[in-house]
Amino acid sequence: MLRSMYAGISGMKNFQTKLDVIGNNIANVSTVGFKKGQVTFQEMMSQTASGAQGSTGARGGVNSSQIGLGAQLGTINNIHTQGFRQTTNNPLDLSIQGDGMFEVVLVETPNGAGNTFVPINFDAAGGGNTAQVEDRFYTRAGNFYLDDRGFIVNSEGMYLVGFEYVDGNPVDSNAPGVLRIPLDAQSFNISTNGTVNYIDANGENQVAGQIGLANFANPTGLTKEGNNLYRESQNSGGVERVLPEESTSSQIISNSLEMSNVDLAEEFTEMISAQRGFQANSRIITTSDEILQELVNLKR
Repeated sequence: MLRSMYAGISGMKNFQTKLDVIGNNIANVSTVGFKKGQVTFQEMMSQTASGAQGSTGARGGVNSSQIGLGAQLGTINNIHTQGFRQTTNNPLDLSIQGDGMFEVVLVETPNGAGNTFVPINFDAAGGGNTAQVEDRFYTRAGNFYLDDRGFIVNSEGMYLVGFEYVDGNPVDSNAPGVLRIPLDAQSFNISTNGTVNYIDANGENQVAGQIGLANFANPTGLTKEGNNLYRESQNSGGVERVLPEESTSSQIISNSLEMSNVDLAEEFTEMISAQRGFQANSRIITTSDEILQELVNLKR
């Protein structure tokens, strides 16, 4: 009976964790770029009452007899499926159709940087006209802004990473940098391949650069850092920076945001399942307790 009680406790803990994840999913149903979590369980160790025996000339084989000792938490995965797109009519609201993530960095940009593209050196401290990297993250949240110098930043003030664009062609997808739209630009727009175009003070069309995307071999292995940001982990694989036009499955859609991929109908169904599972495991404990009480009452 004690084994069943501890098995019931393990089940209750697991379903409580599942309810925590479901609650977080529902709380972020309207969070831009949020990716829902999914909980899986796995069997805990088993106690072997009798081992397996092979067949002999006189009789056949016998299976082992094992008693399970409950369940334990298997994984909590981030599901990186596509969220629905919401139109905002803001040219700096960007959504990704397909794979990839925006790369944003905290950098010390050169003082008085007036160029539309400031290169980043990720491997060494910045010097001269190179920005010095302090930290970097990845996100599907595309709600960007222009800061007081015209750099494209997110709500945390982190710079959006892109690539230089010269004479109608991207320079090098292995040479990232931060993009800047001149303050005297009359207007600007962002195309589906990430190219940032603007009309300068003379009324001529110019290109500030091209927004890049970051791909990972295992995006579910990225570590959540809060504020819609992810960080590279040992199991995510290294970052591969690509241009949207190089990835036929990815496009950058301006004037729109990718919303959460949480499905409320699915979450409520999972909530009911977790609630009933919690109740069933609590019933195991009360039933085991009643049987123990009967055993105690045998001694009058």
